[in-house]
Formats: sequence, structure tokens, C-alpha cells
Amino acid sequence: MNTRRLFIKKAGGSVALATMNPALMLANPAQSSSRTGEDLFKLGIAGYSFVNFKLDQALDMMKKTDVHYLCIKDFHLPYNSTAEQISQFHETLKKADVTGYGVGPIYMKTNQEIDNAFDYARRVGVKLIVGVPNPEVLPYVEKKVKEYDMRYAIHIHGPDIKLWPNASSVIDAIKSLDPRMGLCFDMGHDTRFGDDATADLEKYAKRIFDIHLKNVTAASKEGKTCELSRGVIDIPAFVNMLRKVKYDGVCSLEYEKDMKDPLAGIAESIGYFKGVCDASRQGRRKA
Repeated sequence: MNTRRLFIKKAGGSVALATMNPALMLANPAQSSSRTGEDLFKLGIAGYSFVNFKLDQALDMMKKTDVHYLCIKDFHLPYNSTAEQISQFHETLKKADVTGYGVGPIYMKTNQEIDNAFDYARRVGVKLIVGVPNPEVLPYVEKKVKEYDMRYAIHIHGPDIKLWPNASSVIDAIKSLDPRMGLCFDMGHDTRFGDDATADLEKYAKRIFDIHLKNVTAASKEGKTCELSRGVIDIPAFVNMLRKVKYDGVCSLEYEKDMKDPLAGIAESIGYFKGVCDASRQGRRKA
């Protein structure tokens, strides 16, 4: 299995420098703009990363780090937004070269909350809801998935709460339900629960519709979010598995460290992920 040290040695000095000094990556984001989807998959940011920032501030950080997909949260686009407000929101994203690809996470305990969430996603114009439903409402979620022809990805939260702590808890609940019901795979929380994120990616790939890129300081409840390059998850191995299972969804960084001043950590994490993808691609060409 590749280690972070071996990855940096293989990837070259420029990636190592970007990992140690995110300002270098910010200084010339155009270096990565020509990379293809095969290199980077669809790289995004989970909207919760920007909970302390207005939309224009969030988009500015995305521009500086050369990221173009956003999972939309309600603090940037409220659930009761009018058609005009939604249109203006998408126009603002378009000017920043950003696409809103999904909404959520949205907590859902009742049928009415499910109705509201699906109506919101339809009006926003996306085909993916990241949801956190109570188990007893899953049959009604399935009904709405069929009615709206929409993917529904259940977000996991690790050992902190009993509701959907890891990937297997979701898969066990939805394996007999509509195939458009699946998983928002938070690899950090899965690891904090004590599971192997890379193994789970391979095992559940067909039902993983969204990925929250995250690294953590420990494979336990005490683990905290950290820069993607600094935690216990083997990111090069995870990227290799993304290629193996031919993952075609969005990989969205969810950065929960220094949330009132996250730009440096986001930049380091994005730069590292791009470097890992480049090294993985080059490794495949040489194989």
C-alpha cells in the first residue's frame, strides 16, 4: 500500500511544496485548470465547509482553489427561495464557473419534510439530494425517488450519533429499495467509526452517489478533521480505488477544521488531492 511519504517522493517536488505551502497553489491556480475529468474526477466542495461565509465569499475561495462543483446548502439558498431567487443564485454560480450539483445534507423526520426537500431539489434543478432521513420514513423516501426520478444519498456521521454512523448501516437499510437510493460516503466519518474507507468504497461503489473527501487524525471517535494530506487515511490508495471502481460522481471536500478561516486548509487539501490524482494517472500509464 502506498504511503504518503512514498506518494510525495513519486509525485515530485512541486506537489510536496504545494502540500507544505498552500500559498504556492493559490498563486497559480491556472496550472490545474487544464486537467481532465479522468485526472481529477469531478472535484467539488460540500457547502457545509462554508457555513460561516456568504455565497460570494465561498465562491471566491472556490475560484482561488480552482474548484467548480458545489453541493448547495440552505444557508446559501433557503428552502423557501422563489423561482427568481433560484435563477439569480444559478447566475451567480455561472459567473464564478461553478455548478451546483446537489442539495443537502437535509434532515428529514416526517413525510412533510421529505415532500419539502424533493420539491426544493426540483425547483433548484438538481437530480441529487443528500439526506439524513429517519429509518421509519425510508419507504416514503423511496416513493418520492420514483416519483421525481431523483437520486437520494444518505449521509453518514460516524460514531457521534446513532443515526447512519457508517456505510454499512446505510447499505443494510436500503439494499432492497430502489437503486436510486444510496450513500453520501463521508470517508472521514466511516474511518472514525473504525471501518476501512477504501475497502468500503470498493464494496459499496454501486450505491455511492456522492463522496465527502475528508481525512481525520485518528480512526476513532476522537479523530478530528484535518488537511487531506495529514490524516490516517491513505489518500493515494483511495484514489486508486476510485479509478478501479470507475466512480463517476462528485468528490467534494468537506473541510471542518478552522471553519472561520479555512482557506489555507482547503487549498492544501485540494492541491494535495490534485497531486495524488496526477500521480495515480501517471502510474497507470507506466503500468
